[in-house]
This record gives sequence, C-alpha cells and structure tokens, in this order.
Amino acid sequence: MTNPVEITRGTGPVVLGLPHTGTYVPPVIKAKLNARGKELTDTDWHIHSLYDGLLADTTTVRAMFHRYVIDANRDPSGVSLYPGQNTTTLVPLTDFDGRDIWDVPPSEQDISDRRDAFHSPYHTALEAELERVRAIHGTAVLYDCHSIRSRIPFLFDGKLPDMNIGTDGGATCAPDIETIAHEFAASSPYSTVLNGRFRGGWTTRRYGRPSEGIHAIQMELAQSTYLTAEAPPWTYDLEKATRLRRWLTDILDAIQDTVLELAP
Repeated sequence: MTNPVEITRGTGPVVLGLPHTGTYVPPVIKAKLNARGKELTDTDWHIHSLYDGLLADTTTVRAMFHRYVIDANRDPSGVSLYPGQNTTTLVPLTDFDGRDIWDVPPSEQDISDRRDAFHSPYHTALEAELERVRAIHGTAVLYDCHSIRSRIPFLFDGKLPDMNIGTDGGATCAPDIETIAHEFAASSPYSTVLNGRFRGGWTTRRYGRPSEGIHAIQMELAQSTYLTAEAPPWTYDLEKATRLRRWLTDILDAIQDTVLELAP
C-alpha cells in the first residue's frame, strides 16, 4: 500500500468520512495478530460500496488501513471514547466481543509509529478536505459513515437499532441538521435512534464546530440492513443494499440542502 488514505474530491459541501472500511494490515503487523485478529471481524464491511454514488459531487476520505492497525476514530492521546463503557482502544487489544486479537501486543513505540504513519495522515486529509469545501460554500458537513453487527453483548444489550445517528447530544452540528437527519431516518422503515449507544466518535466530536461553519454527524448502521448475514464471508446483499440506499440518499440530500441554507 502506497497511501494510507484514499481521497475522492467533489465540490459539494458534504464530506463522507470512511475510517473503518479499510482492510490493509502491513505484513509485519499482521504477523503479530492471532488467528482471531487476522479474521478482521470488526471491519465496517462494504460501507464504501454502500455509499458510492449516493450524492453527486461528494468528497470522500477513506482510511485504507484496518482499525486493528490503529483506529482512526479514536483520540490519538488514547483517552477513552466512552468512559465507563466497554469499548476498544486506539490500537485495539481485543475485538468487539472482548477477545484478544494479538499474539504479540503492540508496544508504546508501535502505537506511536502507527499514529504517525496512519492515524495522522487520515486526519490531515480529512481536515484539509473539510476546509477546502468550506472555502467554496462558507460551510461544510462531515457525515461519518460506520456500520457494526447488530448484536454484540460486550458493547451493548439486545439488538442495536438499524440507524444510529450521533451528534454528541447536539454539540457537533446545527440543530436543523440534526433534526432533518433524524426526521428522514425516522420516516424510513428502519428503526432509528438519536444519540443512543453511539453518540458520535472522536472524529465527529473533533470536527463538529457549528459556530465555525463545520458540522459533523455520525451514522452507525446495523450490518443486518445490508449484509446477507453478520458473519463471514460478510456478503454484500444487493437487494437489501438497494433498499437502504434509497433512504440514505434522502438523508444525505436533506443534510446537504440544510447545510447550504445555513451558509453565510
């Protein structure tokens, strides 16, 4: 892999962040994972395909490396994303089921090296693209794209709603953006929650500065909405995905229209 980040530039105000769809693990790191870790179970499988082409002239910033290398949606200082709750760390030591993924866990130097080689380039690129589209429109919105298995007892009880919208309690975007996204999601046939278990990760919280014209919102989708099964080989279900894409298009269109209305 020559570049840890893949960028597709558009001129619209929406930037899609894709921090967890990458599956690249450098051989020297892969050799230290155990058999369970090498399965890469906690990938946001096919999310880049699900969102491809949904909104014209959109910018996308995609991490090509896997979250087991380093998690692009965690505070680089290592501060917990959800204090008091089970979660994974900057470089995960376990998978989402709480099981070890390493034969040779990363050292502090390993984490520092990966921060420089992977985490920092992703956020440098993401910040640059947000600033670029804000210069065009006077405003920008980061829509952070995620997915996860709908049942993970280590992380949450019961079954996760289909659409999980996070704005850190309304702090990361203008109220109109939060409202329109939630209303369109709630009008769909999918179960929806606003600021539930997933309130928006470090990326959403870092870039969401409504007073400065940069808004951020996270969408965490249950993988049951677009995969044949939430298990290997993690097959993309075209019929399910086509149905879901219709509603995601409506949500993205509504967010874009709203953010342009907020432009100075």
